[in-house]
Amino acid sequence: MVSDPPNNSNLLPLRHQQHDLFVCDVADAILKDDMASMEHPFFSLSKKPDTNIRRYENGDRWVEVVPSVKGLATIYDKDILIYCISQLMAKMNAGETPSPYVKIISKELLVFINRSVGGKDYDALVEALQRLDGTRIRTNIKTGGEQEFEGFGLIESFKLRRSEKTGRILEIAVKLSDWVFRSIAAKEVLTLHKDYFRLKKPIERRVYEIARKHCGKQDSWKISLEMLKLKCGSLSPTKGFRHDIKQLAKGDHLPDYCVIFDGNDNDFVTFQNRSTLKALPSSDTAFPKLDAETYHDARVVAPTYDVYFLEREWQNWWYESGKPILHDPDKAFISFCKSRYTRKPNP
Repeated sequence: MVSDPPNNSNLLPLRHQQHDLFVCDVADAILKDDMASMEHPFFSLSKKPDTNIRRYENGDRWVEVVPSVKGLATIYDKDILIYCISQLMAKMNAGETPSPYVKIISKELLVFINRSVGGKDYDALVEALQRLDGTRIRTNIKTGGEQEFEGFGLIESFKLRRSEKTGRILEIAVKLSDWVFRSIAAKEVLTLHKDYFRLKKPIERRVYEIARKHCGKQDSWKISLEMLKLKCGSLSPTKGFRHDIKQLAKGDHLPDYCVIFDGNDNDFVTFQNRSTLKALPSSDTAFPKLDAETYHDARVVAPTYDVYFLEREWQNWWYESGKPILHDPDKAFISFCKSRYTRKPNP
């Protein structure tokens, strides 16, 4: 088993280890991110304003990202979206009906995303909202079973409420785009490790997203350096990108996954699961329960199959074999799907 990364200098410090009582519920919400933006490079990895139009193609799917004069939304700006998605998913799980309108108390947001709460941090939120609002996406990628061919923003609009005395932002009102909201309503989201906001470099956050999306709860996942660079949306030369991945592997601080880079293996990168993703307990008298995210992982390892058909087959096998105790049902089901796809790629 690969161990969890040590709490070392490669990660940002926890700035709010003891949250104020009034923000405890918000700060303790589970981090959630939408699958589509984890899969595709919508966000800039540069800390400098990026006003270049980008287009990415992978098979028959394509994405075109058009920034405003303020520049392309960055991977750090995405923290606001992750906050919104996390809060809406927490409300949905509590039985509430979701809405694309999200009200945000600025301090609660800064605490949640592990930022300081000084004046410049509030100003940075305004700049981030402007970039999110100005960045436009054109794509044929599906969310919630629908394809979007028209341009749309990452957020539809935002409003700010400031203090008359200090000028500091008190509250933010955000309307998510229909495209993002469909992902939430369809629960096309994945859980992120709590240390995501402690990752220092943009490339580290982007690589983690890709590993979480593609490796999931599998033991390991392998990708070429060239394809990883494309998925990251990195504009660095291949030599520079290779150096970044080597440093990430050397630091061994990526949450959930260990990065193994072998430059002699045709520049392939392997992600090994640290086994920190928790599975739901199963019952002795009922079919094993699966985490909702496991179905996504099953689609990754058996892309041509209906995962619910495979689930029924797996349940029948489990029942007929005497209902053996499964210490990790999610991992067992993914292995079943992977084995089925390996033996018979086409149903």
